[in-house]
Amino acid sequence: MTLPNWITFSRLLGIPFLLYGLHNPTPESRLVCLAIFLVAALTDWLDGYLARKLNQISDLGKFLDPLVDKLLVLAPLLALIELGQVPAWGVFLILARELAIAGWRVNQSTITGANIWGKLKTVSQIVAIALLIAPLPERWLLTALISFWVSVALTIISGVIYLLPSRDVVSVHDG
Repeated sequence: MTLPNWITFSRLLGIPFLLYGLHNPTPESRLVCLAIFLVAALTDWLDGYLARKLNQISDLGKFLDPLVDKLLVLAPLLALIELGQVPAWGVFLILARELAIAGWRVNQSTITGANIWGKLKTVSQIVAIALLIAPLPERWLLTALISFWVSVALTIISGVIYLLPSRDVVSVHDG
């Protein structure tokens, strides 16, 4: 396994700490969770950078990276549902898109990396979750919630865009 793949895998280690810290959050535990989440999110950039720089892009990395990203995003979102900070149906939309894309990818002979819409989706989710986890003053709650809904919208848009080329290829061959 390559160094970038090890870094990707290491992001999983932060998830139990996030879930524990958000179970009965205090302002201090929220700060710790925010730090853990942001460090884990930064390693998403680091593993991609190293994979390209060291010429260690692999099919395992193309598969593992988005899977770990999904877990890193969905774990705190589930905790935020429990805390009543986000509605379950918004998180369900994110989950449904992620499962649809993952299911679609399983049937592909080659695994492609994320396009610009997938990257925007990931960044918007990281920003939204960071704002929702952070112990911010009440006046920031609306901003955090708006960022969550922007991330939901980008998640859906990126999923549709990701699947559109495959429909074009199918329709050309069928017709």
